[in-house]
Amino acid sequence: MSLRKNLVFTAIAAISIFCGCADKTNNDKNIAVTRDVFAMDTYMELKAYGKNAGPALEKAEKRIHELENELSATSDQSDIWKINHSCGKETAVSDDAAVLIDKALEIGESTNGALDITIFPVLKEWGFTTQKYHIPEEYKLESLLENVDYRQIKLNDKTVSIPEKSEIDLGALAKGYTGDEIMKIFKSHDINSAIVSLGGNVQTLGSKPDGSDWKVAVRDPFSPEKDMCVVEISDKAVITSGNYERFFTGDDGERYWHIIDPADGYPAENGFVSVTVIGENGLNCDCLSTALFVAGLDGYKEIIKGYQGYDFIFVTDDERILYTGGIKDKFQNISSMTAEVINID
Repeated sequence: MSLRKNLVFTAIAAISIFCGCADKTNNDKNIAVTRDVFAMDTYMELKAYGKNAGPALEKAEKRIHELENELSATSDQSDIWKINHSCGKETAVSDDAAVLIDKALEIGESTNGALDITIFPVLKEWGFTTQKYHIPEEYKLESLLENVDYRQIKLNDKTVSIPEKSEIDLGALAKGYTGDEIMKIFKSHDINSAIVSLGGNVQTLGSKPDGSDWKVAVRDPFSPEKDMCVVEISDKAVITSGNYERFFTGDDGERYWHIIDPADGYPAENGFVSVTVIGENGLNCDCLSTALFVAGLDGYKEIIKGYQGYDFIFVTDDERILYTGGIKDKFQNISSMTAEVINID
């Protein structure tokens, strides 16, 4: 799958909780069972507590691979491949694909097109799906952008059609949705405490077994080997998009990253170098982290007004941290940057 998110693990405070241990019999709610999974082009780490943790993790892994097979833009067996090679004809899709496409259309509308899943051909042209990186010719980008418009996607129940020259990619949504699906599985197995890292997307169920919050560290986009801040969460996802995650240096010496602005086909450079979204719904967090990165300093406030109940951490290109007041008492700045609470009104 072509993912527009980081392939680097978001650090978690006390990182030893993800130790890669083998599954083991667990009759103690305070003993963790862990499982490592490679899927969706990334390493995933799952950790759950409780007597049913083993079966829950097994079912979660199966669900991850099921979603990968349905949603990959590069597998010729997936729904997305079939849509992209349908020559404009209607294509029947799975429930999962229909849910994600519907969500993409919703977020596309609420962010004025900052999230646009039809950007895939432009992403390919830059080489981010093949690792054959290059700076596209201007005329090529202009040609590809003529077919970038999420509003041309037609979704009717579980049938999808797109213009013949368009292609879609759900990389900006898939891991967030996967995290939500894993949490559903855990709940169905009476798991009350769990944490997963899906290639950097962190999502939790409940709190730690001792009742305390999970502590999740967010990377410093200017020094990605270091942590920038720590947030305390329970029953929430923490999902980040940043310009340090997947990038290449062009022949001109400039750095180009994988989050593309649908307005011009170039890497989004609108004032943010990192956007983190915190909330109960991983799918929304995943979508919004990309959309807000693209919207930038000029557009983010109007967008987040529509998402009450979510919190946000923005890092600007002039090295400032801006964060919303909902996490004021759960936020610790451990970087040299200044941090300030932003007023949305």
